Amino acid sequence: MKIRYLLLHAYGMGGTIRTVFTQANAMAAAGHEVHVVSVVRRADRPYFTLDSRVRLSDLADLRPGARPAVAAGSPLARLRAARAARIAAGPPRYVPRGESGYGAFDRRIEEAVISWLSGLGDGFLVTTRPALNLLSARFATGGVTRVGQEHMNLSVHQPDVRAAIAEWYPRLDAIAVLTFRDRADYRAVARRTRVTRIPNAVHSLRQVPSTCAAKIAVAAGRLRPQKGFDLLIPAFKRVVSEFPDWQLRIFGTGDRQRQLRELIEQHHLYNHVFLMGRTDRLDDELAKASLFVLSSRAEGLPMVMLEAMSHGLPVVSFDCPTGPADVLTDGKEGLLVPPGDVDALAAAMGKLMADEGLRAQYGDAALATVQAYSPEAVRDRWLELFRSLEP
Repeated sequence: MKIRYLLLHAYGMGGTIRTVFTQANAMAAAGHEVHVVSVVRRADRPYFTLDSRVRLSDLADLRPGARPAVAAGSPLARLRAARAARIAAGPPRYVPRGESGYGAFDRRIEEAVISWLSGLGDGFLVTTRPALNLLSARFATGGVTRVGQEHMNLSVHQPDVRAAIAEWYPRLDAIAVLTFRDRADYRAVARRTRVTRIPNAVHSLRQVPSTCAAKIAVAAGRLRPQKGFDLLIPAFKRVVSEFPDWQLRIFGTGDRQRQLRELIEQHHLYNHVFLMGRTDRLDDELAKASLFVLSSRAEGLPMVMLEAMSHGLPVVSFDCPTGPADVLTDGKEGLLVPPGDVDALAAAMGKLMADEGLRAQYGDAALATVQAYSPEAVRDRWLELFRSLEP
């Protein structure tokens, strides 16, 4: 089976990249022909490990010095070249402005994607964000079977993106989503297209389990409003007087770092809450912890939560749209609280901080639940979809 994955930037370190690499590696290990294509390239090598049997290529190499120099010529030739460069650097024609990756596209990059898509005539193509799904629906019409993968709920997208989805997603052969709510929402706007739920896989289930004895709570994600760390910090303030020997460690980088640091200072939590920055050893940090907290305002399928569960960590989470409730049963693997309710989040953290036995009980259940998200289990669900789409 020939399978292609199209990513915006396969050389970065985002959750979508990691899960696609996990998919690609599992498919290659099963003997399939796998090709990962990166729209842009800004690094010499991928951040995540890719199986040597997986082919990796890019459409626009943006590394310093990668662009060929403009050849000298007549004044008219230079004028034409400058005009062509200005057009190429203009905004894309088909990617909606509200798409979160819009800034990565210009006319030249969009045309490179369209040209590549137009040349496909066989196998399966999995595109991995709205911009690429929309371009695939419009231009990959030469015989390749097109699956658009959605990592966010429809309601989270900007209005222009939702309008484009309603217009073009029905032309895809299938849409793969991460949660049950996503499946219902995308079915409502793409009634003629098959919509199936296939969760992302954790990268490994062979992890060091937590003892749930250390007095450390962990959160992780980009330091942006979506992740709700501005809600988590005041929630931790509410419990720290009762549990002064506990720490909250927040891993990640982002544009809200200064504001979050100020919030820590404001609540006098500088000895209890730590912005840990980026780490290449999150698995080790999760193994040291006893509690994982998800404070997001919205999610697709929260992969870092699943990674925490693979270490046998109990979870406290907002029941945000979407994802946590698809994985967690309240009172089984952890505790779900109403979205944005800081007091409820604090109370749930306090309940688990006070009871090591309950943490261990929930952690054991988390480890059992996460088995359904192994690379092999998720690979088999993808293969079932591909086989059902074959002519």
